[in-house]
Amino acid sequence: MDTMGAAPGTGPNTGPMSVVRRIPRKKTVGDLPTDRTLVMGVLNVTPDSFSDGGRFLARAGTAVDHESAVHAGLSLHYAGADIIDVGGESTRPGAQPVDEQEEQRRILPVLEALFTGGAVVSVDTRHPGTAAAAIERAPGPEHLLINDVSGLMTAEHMPQVVAEGGVRVIVTHNRGDAQTMQSRTDYVDVVAEVIGELEQIRDRYRQAGVPAERIILDPGIGFAKTAEQNWELLRHLDRVVSLGHPVLLGVSRKGFLGELLAASEGPREPEGRDAATLALSTLAAQAGAWAVRVHDVGPTLDAMKAVAEIQSR
Repeated sequence: MDTMGAAPGTGPNTGPMSVVRRIPRKKTVGDLPTDRTLVMGVLNVTPDSFSDGGRFLARAGTAVDHESAVHAGLSLHYAGADIIDVGGESTRPGAQPVDEQEEQRRILPVLEALFTGGAVVSVDTRHPGTAAAAIERAPGPEHLLINDVSGLMTAEHMPQVVAEGGVRVIVTHNRGDAQTMQSRTDYVDVVAEVIGELEQIRDRYRQAGVPAERIILDPGIGFAKTAEQNWELLRHLDRVVSLGHPVLLGVSRKGFLGELLAASEGPREPEGRDAATLALSTLAAQAGAWAVRVHDVGPTLDAMKAVAEIQSR
């Protein structure tokens, strides 16, 4: 195992930080494959995310063990993840909000080290201040994406921050925050309404000066939707793809899969949902999705390559 000097801001330790291996240069979005659906690996630096919350907390309490988080992120990178999606605030239904300062304390040292390690990074944040801090620390706009799941509650200044930073943005459909979104599932036609509301959010970014090709759409599976509404959207993912923007799908280990796979003792635990996640990610690739966001990178990458081989003939 190689070592590298600790990246600025990685915590009080100034000695070597363990990494998986060296790479020669930093990747950009332009370096990513264009002949298959991309794989975005999930790295939650939070105490309360539904699947892996608390995984990177220091033993002393709630402080983040940044070295462990960086090691996990680089492991995803070397396992083949095209993008590492780093979050410092849980967006699961019912999660407590986190202020910008705490969010940045959790993720900025991790971002800096991942950039040093050569990864393309997506920052999962609803805070414009955190987005701006991430943009400031990125080697350049082609190394970073902003992934904002706020939906219709997107912060007023977020489009301007994205436009000025020149980065790509993932626009997710949502109708509320973690406390309220699951009470806002009143749809007449969920597919048509999700598409219409996605276009509303997208248009805010376009009006702020973000080029259309830098806007990625996410139908927001699990955000302000019931299980059946999630399934209905998945059946019609091609309609979201037909809007002409890159489409990201994130279903990994989500609760509606736990309900589908439930046994007598209750819903399937998150770690037992990877096979179902892989099936849906494969279908998304067949429907033309630009990327899938997953916890289990290796098998997903294999599946994306297999779909691409079929589609290339």
